[in-house]
Amino acid sequence: MTQLSSTGRRGGVGWSGRPTAKDVASLAGVSAQTVSRVANGADNVLPETRDRVLEVMARLGYTPNAAARVLRAGRSTSLGLVAHHISRTGEANIIEAVCATARERSYDVSLTIAATGSADDLNRAMLRSRQGVAGLVVLGLETAEIDQLRFPANMPVVLTDSRTLSLPTVGLDQAGGAQLAVEHLLGTGAHTVHLVAGPKNSIQSQQRQQGWRRALQTAGRPIPEPLHGDWTPASGYQAGRHLAAQDGVRAVFVANDEMASGVMRAMHEAGLRIPDDVALVGFDDVSAECLWPPLTSVRQDFRAIGEHLVTLLLERLDNPPAQGAIPVSQAIVVPPRLIVRASTARR
Repeated sequence: MTQLSSTGRRGGVGWSGRPTAKDVASLAGVSAQTVSRVANGADNVLPETRDRVLEVMARLGYTPNAAARVLRAGRSTSLGLVAHHISRTGEANIIEAVCATARERSYDVSLTIAATGSADDLNRAMLRSRQGVAGLVVLGLETAEIDQLRFPANMPVVLTDSRTLSLPTVGLDQAGGAQLAVEHLLGTGAHTVHLVAGPKNSIQSQQRQQGWRRALQTAGRPIPEPLHGDWTPASGYQAGRHLAAQDGVRAVFVANDEMASGVMRAMHEAGLRIPDDVALVGFDDVSAECLWPPLTSVRQDFRAIGEHLVTLLLERLDNPPAQGAIPVSQAIVVPPRLIVRASTARR
């Protein structure tokens, strides 16, 4: 189990009441002006100074004044949303679902982009996005630096993640979805299943790879060396060319549909027929029916994920934890579903 910090307790600090910028400055050994610059996401602060100030803010449960006034008055009808891969189809669909669900509940959504998804960028984005909002939704925690994230201790936060963390999460059963894909491919008569995985440092990719490996081990089948792409069609195309040049490749599980589209092109160019020569399964089920042949894919219910995120956050707003309480772990796992199409028709 991965644990997050930021309990918001102030043991031993000696202050009472709502912490101020002066409190943060005193404990961090900086000026109040530096605290203000960090709070506003300014770039002209040394990284080590910014990290120290963020750590103190999280420890004290400090909220910049503008947001604090809104929260005290109870007037905020805005939710903060932090994302970093808005060009990726899955994350874009979750953003759309969060916005639609929030709108149905009479809330606006303020979107803040974390450029790379690194812990440093996510911390900056969360600090900027919490100004004047009632709570935060944070998407796509693929970083391995999760213990370095500084979640605001006195504001409700929900995360998209399929791991069990110390804050509320909503995610898909990634490994279970991969198992569905591999078991289906083995059921078409394939002796083993090759894998085109996502980036090695991606948590989602790692979990899908685990499900693929577990399904092959359970069936007692050989486990080929996986190929890794970067979620883009171009990287799938390169992986597909590599697979098409090998003998004996009869089934391929591709970790998302966009890479699968590139694999399909490479197979077509090599004169291989899908599914007669090679059967393919993708992941996400985004426009998979528009590929040729239509792609069998593991469906992620992005609408359900977005609805659960907003519902969890609003429940936290309606039932806030006691001051200084340790965040309660709550995980909602959305089950995957395999949508079978012509790319895996039995031969």
